[in-house]
Amino acid sequence: MGGAFLGWALEAFSGYAAVDELDEGPYCVLSAVDNRQSKRILYEGLDHDPNHDDLRAFLGRLKSALMARELELKGITTDGSALYPEPIREVFGEVPHQICTFDVIAALVKGVLPAVAAGPSASAWPRPSRS
Repeated sequence: MGGAFLGWALEAFSGYAAVDELDEGPYCVLSAVDNRQSKRILYEGLDHDPNHDDLRAFLGRLKSALMARELELKGITTDGSALYPEPIREVFGEVPHQICTFDVIAALVKGVLPAVAAGPSASAWPRPSRS
């Protein structure tokens, strides 16, 4: 991404970034967005599933762009994939890392819906007493 675009994207950087990967068939797009302003900062297309090396390089470009403008990353949000924690620690150290609330709720719903759809069973739900 060009310097003019990056300058615009980071001119009022909030300090918080959301990093994600989007699978598009045989391709993947890595993306970093200012979490508070919804401005895309960086992206990269890959012709394979991302790995730790890809994430390290991508996060390294994000760090370089921030450092060049004397900006600080105060926190990073991801989808909870095992891809992220190690490269984030290696590139940004102890920056706070949180999992996206939407992804947490989606995982909970995915786990709860089958149980609700199956209905109550005699062993799982005590019957009310008729006293």
